[in-house]
Amino acid sequence: MKTPVHDASARQHPGEPSSGLGANGGRRLQNPDLVGPECEIAGLVDRSTEELRRAWRTLHRTGPPLGLSRDLIIWGLADHLQRSAHGSPSRALQRRLRILAGEFEKGARSFDPGGVLKTGATLVRQWRGHTHTVLMGEDGFEYEGQRYQSLTVITERITGAHWSGPRFFGVSKRARAF
Repeated sequence: MKTPVHDASARQHPGEPSSGLGANGGRRLQNPDLVGPECEIAGLVDRSTEELRRAWRTLHRTGPPLGLSRDLIIWGLADHLQRSAHGSPSRALQRRLRILAGEFEKGARSFDPGGVLKTGATLVRQWRGHTHTVLMGEDGFEYEGQRYQSLTVITERITGAHWSGPRFFGVSKRARAF
């Protein structure tokens, strides 16, 4: 009589292929604070390259691309585990990351945050040794207990000169309250 096999890959959802990543290949990890996917991800480093390639084949139904380093195989498997546990980023975030990556490849030194400030946002700026904090409210901005309709007015109060408020606080688009 055969003994039952206790393996994480046996606890998959119906119709879903096994990733071959379960149970850390039967190894015990050094850090007992890690649980779940974090534990499995940490265990990838201890696996042999052949075990990693087998897990990749099981997951993708093909071997890893030729020339793919061990580190990148680990990264790909870890990415899969993390997405399975926590879900994928939203399409909007994926699109934003592609745009930022494109700007970076073009040599951009700074990036446009591409949005309008939301209620509750906090802007912090150091100016001449003092930290200035502005809270975004529903009807404008709050600075040192007073309400303002414009960041520029706050910036003039801080600097004593006419400066662009959004530029002073590092907000590229004109900040408006919602």
